[in-house]
Amino acid sequence: MKTVQATDLFQLKTIGQPVYVNDMALFLETRLDEEKNTYCHEIVSIHQGTKERQVWGLESGVTGSLKVSPNHKWVSFLAKDAQEKQQIYLMSLTGGRAFALTKEAEGVMTYEWTSTGASLYYETTTPITEEKPKFVQPYTTERLSYQLDGSGLKKVVASYLIKKIDVATKIETLISTNERRKALAYVATDESYLIISDDLDYTNDWVYGTTVYYYDIAQKTQRSLTTDYPKGNFTFVEMAPNGTTCLLAGNDFSYAFVTQTKLYAYDLLTDTLTALTDDFDEEIGDAIISDTQQANQGVMPHWLTDDYVAVPITTNGRIDWYNLELTTKVLTKVSSGVYHFTDAAVINEDTLLVGYSTPTEPSILATLSLKTKVVTPLYNPNTVWLKDITLSQPQEFWYKSVDDWKIQGWYLPPVTSSSKHPAMLYIHGGPQVCYGETFFHEMQVHAANGYGVILLNPRGGQGYGQEFVAAILGDYGNKDYQDLMNGLDTVLAEHPEIDETDVYVIGGSYGGFMTNWIVGHTNRFKAAITQRSISNWVSFYGASDVGAFFVEFQLQRDLSKVDELWRLSPLAYVNKVNTPTLVMHSEDDLRCPLEQGQQFYVGLKKAGVPTKLVMYPESSHGLSRNGLPNLRLSRLAEIENWFTTHR
Repeated sequence: MKTVQATDLFQLKTIGQPVYVNDMALFLETRLDEEKNTYCHEIVSIHQGTKERQVWGLESGVTGSLKVSPNHKWVSFLAKDAQEKQQIYLMSLTGGRAFALTKEAEGVMTYEWTSTGASLYYETTTPITEEKPKFVQPYTTERLSYQLDGSGLKKVVASYLIKKIDVATKIETLISTNERRKALAYVATDESYLIISDDLDYTNDWVYGTTVYYYDIAQKTQRSLTTDYPKGNFTFVEMAPNGTTCLLAGNDFSYAFVTQTKLYAYDLLTDTLTALTDDFDEEIGDAIISDTQQANQGVMPHWLTDDYVAVPITTNGRIDWYNLELTTKVLTKVSSGVYHFTDAAVINEDTLLVGYSTPTEPSILATLSLKTKVVTPLYNPNTVWLKDITLSQPQEFWYKSVDDWKIQGWYLPPVTSSSKHPAMLYIHGGPQVCYGETFFHEMQVHAANGYGVILLNPRGGQGYGQEFVAAILGDYGNKDYQDLMNGLDTVLAEHPEIDETDVYVIGGSYGGFMTNWIVGHTNRFKAAITQRSISNWVSFYGASDVGAFFVEFQLQRDLSKVDELWRLSPLAYVNKVNTPTLVMHSEDDLRCPLEQGQQFYVGLKKAGVPTKLVMYPESSHGLSRNGLPNLRLSRLAEIENWFTTHR
């Protein structure tokens, strides 16, 4: 049997964006192409009865948004044309070649079918000038939010358009023209209105959040559906089968960024908004991190009937499904077992089509019975690969930490056991995410290389209630730091086979901040690796795409308290570092900008600490999850080399 290698990234396949029609599950099957150094999404179907697998073609260029028309005539999706612009493509459910329905010069952003399936509404843009300038031009902005990680500087356009296109004739109709984007979410059955997403208050840069609006097509006016909540962040989820009740997800921002997501129902007939889950102290949706899942839209609530909603909940490192009864607001658990559900669609009021992952299964398509709680696999794209691979089985554990709180963690032992082996404490990002019961390629690689891997969910992460996730607001590097050290002590006590003199620390994003913080406050680790990190909250405030909001909401301070921000910055303690520390950062990271890693690197050099700076071109904050495949491999090699060098 073989162990997991970094290059197994090219063997792994994942499923995403499932839809169900005519006894078939349609989905995107994603793989990494080594030769092209890219991600390829292939449209595949599995017949529920016969389990027959069918490939629907057009592997290259598919970007997502897989849907089936309401009249069950078409499979629709977004794909790139010859000019690398994203267009709407259609393919008949009875077979035939896919064709581009739209030919927008600037491409299509999102789209929605009309209720009849005869036409679609979609978003596009028009450029400031139709002529390409001869020379490069300056970028000018007056907005606070002018850049976005993964996209760069926000594109300057003349207008954002919502259009309608008829499938049969391809005739286009302009529905609205706007100076800013009003994201399309739903088209009314009679096409009299749209549900859109827009800024909560576009006129004030310092008001954070978006919300949901009713847009009257004839009058070209909009009104908010969330006026009961002057603050917050709300999104449209789905329209009920009755066509009059909108399901919304959002929060009142009472805990700023870390306010747990709640569900709301808006009745368009009575213009009333009803909170459905105010008394439920769990995070709705998926907060579990992984480096394997691709092309997922993420689990979200789905209407089963006009009276019931299937609701996914992140709790204790797994996803559980609940039935929510609208009248009583009672939530009843309808799934069991340890799963990371990654995507879902409704088959009928009693059954969901789901994608899921476990610590030893990268991606499986299945059905979930909401009556019996039984998960029935339909298709595993990694069956052949799994037959020849020996995996490390994560061992779940709980321990007590500061304030007598219980903290959850997992330990991945080395695949090949050893009486005295090294271990690494790997700190997750966020921090409002969590490790969980999911497949993690990178962690399996480290275990195959002989390391024990320690994964902890310190306070500040999701899945353990509102108090837990809000516990580090204004207090980064204190009790969360103690949670990590206490978790490490617990693992070392329970696993004497670990060599306590051969332990390493590594993390990314918030985990990078915490790695920087740790090496400035303890010398217990033999070496460290900080990735896409935060080192200086003062410069982060103005350089990150979310800096001003993040610092004010998370650290509860602004630039009027520079001294306090500096006290909370790892860079302030870099002169105390003795631990050899590798700094890894993406050049195009706008979430934790490159200068954060550069500052810490220079500080380490000044302190005389063994260090190295590795920068990744054409890469943003998500390099380890969705970056260029060759750079993902290079990154894993750097990690192994750094720790091996300092053994």
